[in-house]
Amino acid sequence: MNEIDNNDIKTILFDLSKRYILPKFKNLNENDIKRKQNNDLVTSVDIIIEKELNHILCQLLPNSLYVGEEKFSLTPDIIQFYKTEKYCWTVDPIDGTTNFVKGKDKFAIMIALSLGNKIIQSWIYKPLTEEICYASLNGGAYINEKKLKIERNSSLHNSIGSISSKYWDDNYLEIMKNIKYKFSKIISYGCIGFEYIDIANNIRDFAILSKLSPWDHLPGILLLREAGGFDSYFDDNSYNHCFQKKNLVVAGNSQLGNEILNIIRENKS
Repeated sequence: MNEIDNNDIKTILFDLSKRYILPKFKNLNENDIKRKQNNDLVTSVDIIIEKELNHILCQLLPNSLYVGEEKFSLTPDIIQFYKTEKYCWTVDPIDGTTNFVKGKDKFAIMIALSLGNKIIQSWIYKPLTEEICYASLNGGAYINEKKLKIERNSSLHNSIGSISSKYWDDNYLEIMKNIKYKFSKIISYGCIGFEYIDIANNIRDFAILSKLSPWDHLPGILLLREAGGFDSYFDDNSYNHCFQKKNLVVAGNSQLGNEILNIIRENKS
């Protein structure tokens, strides 16, 4: 397979944003907003963007499979697509739906293309600024035309990042409450795509994550890895979307990532 052209993806996302997202930003009505069974918000915009991307991307790469956040909520068995030897698209139509609903600026469209357990390419698009971040396996990470390389070397005590506020079991919930004071600043964007970009772009340092829905993490993980970052489950294995696991640390460098893992272990023992 030839690499998917980043400009083609940007054009697709620009057009979809112009047609569906921007007209509804700060202009949603009650009928546009619903809650899923897990109580997460979903909008009419999430649904139409995912449907359009399903059609467009599978035409762009014939015989490919498609895992979308909203599609998964209706047919959870599609998660098994990752275990086939076919190219598979993963899409979060609006990462940061709550921000979008509230008229806040941190939301993005996220796409990844994988084959088996390898993430081949990924894209994160910011509709309001028309910025696109993209990465390819062994090909680097970019924001527009600027190559991303992580150079921040923050230690634990002067690092800035986020800690998931829910989906922990009781033991880890208490640990997260205890360790948050070890860092310089804990702040969540409510949009993990933006957080991955800012770690890769030397603005933030880490995230400690509980629930790991693939559409939230495949795009950012590849971006982070290609910029020189670190990712590890609490058991020291690297992120793998083929396994339905929880509890991940992502960081700008391995030293910080391992420091975070160590303080989690120390508080668990």
